[in-house]
Amino acid sequence: MPLSLGSRVPRRLKATLLASAVSVCLVAASAPAEPLGVGDRLFPYLGNPGYDVSSYDLSFTYGGDNGKPLQAVTTIDAWATENLERVNLDFAHGTVDAVEVDGLPAEFTTAGEDLVVTPKIPLPRGSWMRITVHHTSDPVPEKGRDGGWVRTADGLAMANQADAAHLVFPCNDHPSDKAMFTFHVTAPDGYTAVANGLPAGVTRTGGTTTWTYRTRHPMATELAQVSIGRSTVVHRTGPHGLPLRDVVPAEDREALEPWLARTPDQIAWMESKVGTYPFETYGMLMASVATGFELETQTLSLFEKKLFTEPALPRWYVESIMVHELSHQWFGDSVSPRTWSDLWLNEGHATWYEALYADEKANRPLETRMKAAYGASDRWREVGGPPALPKPPKPGQKIGVFRANVYDGAALVLYALRQEIGKPDFERLERAWVLAHRDGTATTADFERLASGIAGRDLSGFFQAWLYGEKTPPMPGHPDWKPAPPPRTAKK
Repeated sequence: MPLSLGSRVPRRLKATLLASAVSVCLVAASAPAEPLGVGDRLFPYLGNPGYDVSSYDLSFTYGGDNGKPLQAVTTIDAWATENLERVNLDFAHGTVDAVEVDGLPAEFTTAGEDLVVTPKIPLPRGSWMRITVHHTSDPVPEKGRDGGWVRTADGLAMANQADAAHLVFPCNDHPSDKAMFTFHVTAPDGYTAVANGLPAGVTRTGGTTTWTYRTRHPMATELAQVSIGRSTVVHRTGPHGLPLRDVVPAEDREALEPWLARTPDQIAWMESKVGTYPFETYGMLMASVATGFELETQTLSLFEKKLFTEPALPRWYVESIMVHELSHQWFGDSVSPRTWSDLWLNEGHATWYEALYADEKANRPLETRMKAAYGASDRWREVGGPPALPKPPKPGQKIGVFRANVYDGAALVLYALRQEIGKPDFERLERAWVLAHRDGTATTADFERLASGIAGRDLSGFFQAWLYGEKTPPMPGHPDWKPAPPPRTAKK
């Protein structure tokens, strides 16, 4: 391992130690590269140890064909938290042309889904490093593997949850390592590019335009968003002067406006529940794409356009889905999960406020929904695991962690908690949670401690049963609620 040679060490001893250090480094560097991870129970090889990313600077050049790779440059500024002869980055769907570390060319290879970089000079613990990767970013998914870029009718967008940001750019692809982001997106004239954060400049050169965006708050890699398309950006103002911007297909601008206009009141409603909106801007990216889901990408949530154009969907339902993604800006984006087993804190809260909004605004009783969830909860736990101990996804189906047990099953836990500690303490807990962990990461244990502190009593038994039990506990205040019987199997 590299040694720090202090100024008081004799010159001859310095030379001996330096030779020894170089020898050790060469031995370590000669060992085969291997994929690493931060030890996430659900995604063992996601993320990498040994460094803490401070910022990403991402440059993408789009040529106008969403079936061809983009040229890209990713620059990562990070602190080394260990002595490093190598640095592992998550990256699995592009061609790497060159890598530099602190301005010097570096060797690189691949191991599993890692890009393994060997700098010319080993990195001692506590040192600052800048890694620059020149690469392509392929929008065409591998067979059987979705995520990362999604191809829209007129361009591209991103859907990186849970483990797909590294299909777009080299990164430390785990929510425990949040960082600041800058995006530079170049596209032919006639296209519009929008990314997380606020605009920081536009330049036009020889038939192309480059847009720059910067975040003002740290962000997990799974929440990155870049939209490239023949789009219109619609601006308006939200509560307390919050700048709002929505991205919609240009030809659908008028038809979608009634939905866009609802966002300011929805933000005000969420603020009345949990406090001030946590970011610098918000908006919806309505894309002509069939993903099968909506996604809470930070400050610019991704929606399928057809959600707003399908006449069979009732207005209350569409609005509640809008609120689901909006509430994630507090729960999941501002307060991010420390591990993917903490996912219930994201989806349970978003489902809770989705249901509460429908209750208050559309007369869809929360209690009715929770009673139905209680009936199904045992079955959800059997299929997907308890809310805070979800079963690992099947190979090639990593989005499978997003099951009913972490949506309505987890919202049911919050309902039980409100029944257990009372509505006033529950509402205090919600506000305290997003304030205490704003711009950070948090765990299930953190939530349990805060809830116990606000309630003034130990709630560990309650949380153990509700979050980790194979069977759903009795519902406080509703002794008549019973699990639904298992579905009948057809007789042969």
